[in-house]
Amino acid sequence: MDCPWNELSLAFSRTSMFPFFDIAHYLVSVMALKHQPGAVAVAWKNPLSSWFTAMLHCFGGGILSCVLLGEPPLRFLANSTNILLASSIWYIVFFCPRDLVSQGYSFLPVQLLAVGMKEVTRTWKIVGGVTHANSYYKNGWIVMIAIGWARGAGGSIITNFEQLVKGCWKPEADEWLKMSYPAKVTLLGSVIFTFQQTNHLAISRHNLMFLYTMFLVATKITMMLTETSVMPFAFFEDTLSWMLFGWQQLFSSCEKRSETNSFLSGTGSSTSKPIADASDKVHKKHTKKTKFT
Repeated sequence: MDCPWNELSLAFSRTSMFPFFDIAHYLVSVMALKHQPGAVAVAWKNPLSSWFTAMLHCFGGGILSCVLLGEPPLRFLANSTNILLASSIWYIVFFCPRDLVSQGYSFLPVQLLAVGMKEVTRTWKIVGGVTHANSYYKNGWIVMIAIGWARGAGGSIITNFEQLVKGCWKPEADEWLKMSYPAKVTLLGSVIFTFQQTNHLAISRHNLMFLYTMFLVATKITMMLTETSVMPFAFFEDTLSWMLFGWQQLFSSCEKRSETNSFLSGTGSSTSKPIADASDKVHKKHTKKTKFT
């Protein structure tokens, strides 16, 4: 007989994301789009462009993973049920009378519930991407990490391309130049699940899914409640960065200091030499005068 913990994690890993968790994912993604400057005006002037952008926010990870694996990028359109569901969320968010959906979403408990459910879908996307890549490239762990990362956080990456097409792309907001918390935590999860898939991590998949999801939900809710943007593993990032790259800067700074000291000492000796020469000349003149006298 299995222990209660194993039964709980196994039942959790078999939870279906449709429809409630998918609705939460679409709602959070479309609300993030609406909060962008000028998004509401674009929705009223050009609804088709706004709808297309919303679909990129909702299905960007699947589109990017298909591009990386050489599959049709519009494969997500084959699931008409999810497209209709995401389109319905987009419509009621932007065109609901009296903006009731946005007002209801403004309550903190609703946001916490929706964001927590969205983080659950992130785990399922990472696992799906790693498993899908493994079916193409057996034990190709680099490809598995890349596809799991793209499936879980590709929405924020592919929307940069959409902003570039619109002409409103900003380099400081690029995910490749400055990775956000979702991109970093998704990359971490993709590495962990890849190690588990290749049997380099001695833990069952359902237990790992449960633990990783609880970490995602707890971290995200804590960041929202404390209203902080500090990464939970920023200390480990700084420590690892210093261990891998900081020692080179330390050596370069020591070399610069030694060069500066040698330059200063050389300058001091060069300035003292003319003084010594001048004193010798004065001494010779003085001896000549004494001889003549």
